[in-house]
Amino acid sequence: MKPLRVIIVGATGLVGNTLIKVLEERDFPLTDLRLLATAQSAGKKLRFKGEFIEVLPVSLKLLKGDLIFFSGGDNASYEYGWKAVKQGALVVDNSSTFRLSPEVPLVVPEVNSASLSNHKGLIANPNCTTIQLVIALAPIHFNLGLSRVIVTTFQSVSGSGREAVEELKQQSIAFLNNYELPPHFYPHPIAFNLLPQIGDFDKEGYSQEELKVINETRKILSVANLPITATCVRVPVFQGHSEEVIVETQKDFSLEDVKTLLSNVSGVKLLDNPWKCVYPLPRKVVGTNDVYIGRIRKDNSASRSLHLWVVADNLRVGAATNAIKIAEELIKRGDL
Repeated sequence: MKPLRVIIVGATGLVGNTLIKVLEERDFPLTDLRLLATAQSAGKKLRFKGEFIEVLPVSLKLLKGDLIFFSGGDNASYEYGWKAVKQGALVVDNSSTFRLSPEVPLVVPEVNSASLSNHKGLIANPNCTTIQLVIALAPIHFNLGLSRVIVTTFQSVSGSGREAVEELKQQSIAFLNNYELPPHFYPHPIAFNLLPQIGDFDKEGYSQEELKVINETRKILSVANLPITATCVRVPVFQGHSEEVIVETQKDFSLEDVKTLLSNVSGVKLLDNPWKCVYPLPRKVVGTNDVYIGRIRKDNSASRSLHLWVVADNLRVGAATNAIKIAEELIKRGDL
């Protein structure tokens, strides 16, 4: 195949920066890399394979390439996503804009790569929490069946972007020096705190993030009526999302069955010896491209139920790496 002309929209953000790193690490076949961002970020220079590339302001005339990664938020995706497709590009969109659109595949390659056969030029990258969740759930779903899923997420501030990372940093410094900085990005101080809110709430009291996890999981697993509920919590961790998952299955299982199923999934690593303090930790997974699972145990309060502790780097597994895996799958299929 010919090397590709690749464009990143939102290149100066945390996910955009990570896309650049992962493209280089995976030696993605490209002949040209164009970096775009808002007018405020234009002019910056970002390093790729030993060279510096100047960031240009996003415009429709610059969105002409073979493959475009959108990581610039809902507004950019909504304005330019389908227009870029009409200009001949394949688009992998990291925003939430099109995830639940019936005509747009929502893809985690380890789980539902077959849905790419129906794409119309734009593929949605799921929410960061959803990606690591469905990678853990899929082998259980396909082999044992899912009766119910209950997930509580512990999400790092990098999921909110640079401003949130800086707020945690500055508030932590202030707190340790016996004074407090008022919150600007979040509704309450995030340093040494937990916020049981990610996004606005609906009339039933579910946050936007919780609804994303619920609806996206159903779409990816192709189970429209899957009984699943979520509570999403922002925690004072810089990078790496963690999830406590309770899974109820339709079939009986042994823990060894479950561990075998999970260990055979590409991109999953088990760290499961709690008696020796071995379990996944967000600090340990930063910079990796795998989903780590531990604390695997039966739920003694219910039959055919188990607990999983699922941790991954949200900027990689939950965004950049999954997006690039989608592109690699499109290459295998001859679409690029």
